[in-house]
Amino acid sequence: MKHRTIGTDPATRRDVSVLALGAMMFGSTIDEKTSYAILDRYVEAGGTFIDTSNNYAFWADGGQGGQSEELLGRWRRSRGVGSEIVIATKLGARPLAPGTSYVGNAEGLSAKTIRESAERSRERLGVERIDLLYAHIEDRTVPLRETVEGFGELVAEGTVGLLGASNHAIWRVERARALAASAGLAGYEVLQYQHSHLRPRFDMPESIFEDGSLGHAGAELLSYLRAEPGLTLVAYSPLLGGAYTRQDKPVPPDYDHPGTPARLAVLRQVAEETGASVNQVVLAWQIGHRFPVIPLAGASSLAQLEENLGAVNLELTADQRERLDSVR
Repeated sequence: MKHRTIGTDPATRRDVSVLALGAMMFGSTIDEKTSYAILDRYVEAGGTFIDTSNNYAFWADGGQGGQSEELLGRWRRSRGVGSEIVIATKLGARPLAPGTSYVGNAEGLSAKTIRESAERSRERLGVERIDLLYAHIEDRTVPLRETVEGFGELVAEGTVGLLGASNHAIWRVERARALAASAGLAGYEVLQYQHSHLRPRFDMPESIFEDGSLGHAGAELLSYLRAEPGLTLVAYSPLLGGAYTRQDKPVPPDYDHPGTPARLAVLRQVAEETGASVNQVVLAWQIGHRFPVIPLAGASSLAQLEENLGAVNLELTADQRERLDSVR
């Protein structure tokens, strides 16, 4: 397994595997036996970076989430897993009541919520320190300084290592990082957004995010990453839920536009040339990107995980990467 470093402070930075494992559905639609088997195989293959959230998977049973964190806690205890495995979690998007959504009804990012939710996540995960804690979605009802200070205090106290932001407007990320720097506090160092080889539209009316981005990594975010080499992008849903390879999984509406066929064609060409699957080409393209990208791929079976792991050592030629990068 290959590794890369996230974070810049020697006290909190971590070396993690270049392929992260998404645990969103573990403990809910993916049963415990299967979840454990996937986790065990991922670790056996050298994987060290697992992602979850305090609201996963509230929609599965009409609750508020927490099943994934709880399963990871049980798995850690049963396997004697320690600090060698980096577990990232998120807060801010947990529904306030069972049977509801977080849209317009999220716990938010007040200092009080940050502290209390982080403590509950630590208990569910069974850890003294959360390795990486994200602000899951924005909360514009709370002063940004309060959110920044709330997260920064947890790092200063040692109950959180690294901080990240997911699904935020880039100007809000930059403002938060500036506030943290001016206060001498830890700031966001890892950004989690949806990113894949296909390019999305940013004008879909069904977007649930205020800026209409659907959490996509667009040109502004990629430009920001190039300008800030200390930041890392964790790319969620890199395989678009199976849409690259499964006939029963159509391309999501925000990816269904005239630019998509040409990019699909190049992916298929490179897959044929390498003998790899299209999914593996997508993941390898991200892993070898010119700025730090860590694909975050879930798996509901060992077969899916094995396919994803096969991308780690897939070396694309300079010509193949140029064609994948330049297709319009």
